[in-house]
Order: sequence, then structure tokens, then C-alpha cells
Amino acid sequence: MRQSFFHALSPVIFLAAALAGCASSPPSEPPLLRPAQLDAVLPADVVLLGEQHDAAEHQRIQREVVEALAGRQQLAAVVIEMAEQGAGTAGLPSDANEAVVQTALRWESTGWSWSVYGPVVMAAVRAGVPVLGANLARSGMRNAMKDAALSARLAPASWQKQQDLIRDGHCGLLPEAQLPAMARVQVARDVAMAQTVAGAVRPGQVVLVLAGSGHVQRELGIPQHLPLQLRVKAVRLLADAGPDTPVPGFDAVWRTPPTPPKDYCAELREAFKAPPPK
Repeated sequence: MRQSFFHALSPVIFLAAALAGCASSPPSEPPLLRPAQLDAVLPADVVLLGEQHDAAEHQRIQREVVEALAGRQQLAAVVIEMAEQGAGTAGLPSDANEAVVQTALRWESTGWSWSVYGPVVMAAVRAGVPVLGANLARSGMRNAMKDAALSARLAPASWQKQQDLIRDGHCGLLPEAQLPAMARVQVARDVAMAQTVAGAVRPGQVVLVLAGSGHVQRELGIPQHLPLQLRVKAVRLLADAGPDTPVPGFDAVWRTPPTPPKDYCAELREAFKAPPPK
């Protein structure tokens, strides 16, 4: 279960390492998405796909969902964790080149690999669908850490679970006193993403949200901060060959082959030893 904690959150410390080496899938590969999977979560105003960041099949599925919904004229917008709130491609022509798209999303400052997410983003752009950054700006993180009101945005049990996930996701390396501040940042990220989602909703269409699975969980993440009248479906993309059984907090689970075993805690321990960048 350790691996799932790493990809439920989005810790800045090890994100770049987790993404290193990931490559986008060649378009000639057979589709991973089954039409029945998508049909099962529709109709909806919002569909959230909770990924494991270093599972390449998850970004393939995201691209396929973008193409399928756009092909049906049902896609209002693609909202992504991988760019900050306020950045977006609205207004760009569908033939905009990748450099222009990256500039619009302020991608150079995100720390996310364009080779991983570029195909997903460009599929939306080519379809004339806006891609909207939604994550909390880095400049807002310090204030979020101090904002005690964010602790009350979740029910007490969910607030405790958020802290537990951060503790486990960081392999117990964080001081206990830091957990509430880190949890507030996670909540602030979810609030920012929910604001962007709510502003993109269009009648009869779907806002597709691409984020780590922790941001998608019903009791913890973005759904907690969306208007109650919206029809919201949370899908867990799970790199696990286990039985196709429900996972608490999600409306559906789409399983993909497991990723190779990796000692994320060893990587994180090394990251904690490294001197801070100047």
C-alpha cells in the first residue's frame, strides 16, 4: 500500500524524481479505455480522473477520454493539477504549437514533465477545448500553511486522514508538528481546483479533471468543495492487477497493469539528506 500514498498526494519534494523517465505513449498503441467504462460514469457535469503520476498508462487513458468526449462534443474543459490557477489555453487556436501552449499554461515553472502530459494537453487544444490550470499557486502555499480555517473545510475524520496520508506518503520523515500545515496546503489546492472546475461547468457538457488520486477522493479532495447541485463522478486510475472491486471514496475504478516495484521511501530519504537548492 505504500506506493498508493505517494501518488494520492503531490509532494513537491519527490515529484520531479517520480516523473523522471516517463514518456508519452505512441499513438499506434491499442486503446486502454473501453467505451463502456466512460459510459458508466455519464451523464455527469464533472468527471475527475485520479491518476498515479508515474503510471504512463494513466496519461494514455486521460488522452483517450479527452478524445472520446471531444468527439462526442461533450467536453467543456480540461482542468489540470499540473498548472497553476489562472493559466490556461482559452482563446488559443486549435493549431497552436506546443511552445505557445506551454507559455499559456506557464508550464516552464510547473516542475511537471511536458513529455508526460503534453499529449493529453495537446489532444484538448487540437479539439478546440480549453485546458485550465487549477492548482494553488506556489506563492499562496505559505499563507495556506498558516490558515487555520482550512482545517475546518473537512470533517474531523477526513482532516485526520489527510494528515495520516501526508505522514505515510513522506515515510514518517516529516516532524509531526508540520503535518497540519502540509494538510492545509493540500486542502487549499483542492479548494483552488474546485473553484476552477465550478467556473468551467457548461450545461450538457463535462468538465474533465486530471489530478492525483488523493485530490479526487470524495471525502478528502475536490468533490468536498464543489457545489452540491453538480453531478460529480470520481474515478480512480489504479495501477493494480487486483480484482475489479470498488474502492472507497470513488465512483469507479479503472485498473491498469501494475508499475514496476520501486522504493519511493529510499528516494525520499535521499532527498531529505540533500542540501536545499540555493
